[in-house]
Amino acid sequence: MAEPTTDARVGPVASTGSAAGAPATGTSEVPELVEGTGTTAVPRIRVDARDDRVVATLDRPARRNAIDQATVDELHALCDELEERPRTLIITGAGGIFAAGADIAQLRDRTGDDARRGINATVFDRIRHLPMPVIAAVDGFALGGGAEIAYAADIRIGTPRVRFGNPEPGLGIIAAAGASWRLPEIVGHARASDLLLTARVIDADEALAWGLLSSVHEPDALLAAAHAIADRIAANSVRATILTKRALLAPRADHPAIDGELQAELFDSADKRARMTAFLERKKK
Repeated sequence: MAEPTTDARVGPVASTGSAAGAPATGTSEVPELVEGTGTTAVPRIRVDARDDRVVATLDRPARRNAIDQATVDELHALCDELEERPRTLIITGAGGIFAAGADIAQLRDRTGDDARRGINATVFDRIRHLPMPVIAAVDGFALGGGAEIAYAADIRIGTPRVRFGNPEPGLGIIAAAGASWRLPEIVGHARASDLLLTARVIDADEALAWGLLSSVHEPDALLAAAHAIADRIAANSVRATILTKRALLAPRADHPAIDGELQAELFDSADKRARMTAFLERKKK
């Protein structure tokens, strides 16, 4: 595992837009969010930047890591960095919760024009299309926009305390930041319909059975499990990893032509020759 090189917080930059993630419903099953003050003075994301990965911790515990405009701005700044210098991204939440949704005070005041700007949807889409893999390490509640960040990841792991849900219809809105199109790709149309139309919350066992989670770990082992996945990714060719993700995100109509083009680049690379030569030499021993 790579040693940390920095331990900093991402500062806000200008947002390019997003859709609303939903907050918790306030029922006994999900936590009720405390309305935010609208201040942007305190950074929302704690960032641990390493040579081959970045750990981004949603860190707004007083608001149960609720996603507000400042969080969106900091996520854009993080995407700027990872698009410029690709590394694996691990997203997690502080305080035993991933993200309980959106900041209600900001969400209530948003207008139709704000919805068309796609405030959350835009930044979550940037996360989805980062060059290197994104791992969501989910503990506790991942609701509304918090769930939609996790849906944007390539790999999701969790703890027994995980609760996924999209309670948006109970607040008079839809899950417009990725759930309506990403969730069917992950769990299938029928299961996505079940979750989105009923606004119910599912636990870790159901999420694992659906394939929404790849694995479940105890809370104190969650981040280590995420780093173990990042270690496996780091052992592979960076360029091959980037092109594999590009192939996975390509529309079905682009296959198999895109696979041939991506493979052609790799076949002609010095890295491919060096790795295959090393493999053959190991077999001789």
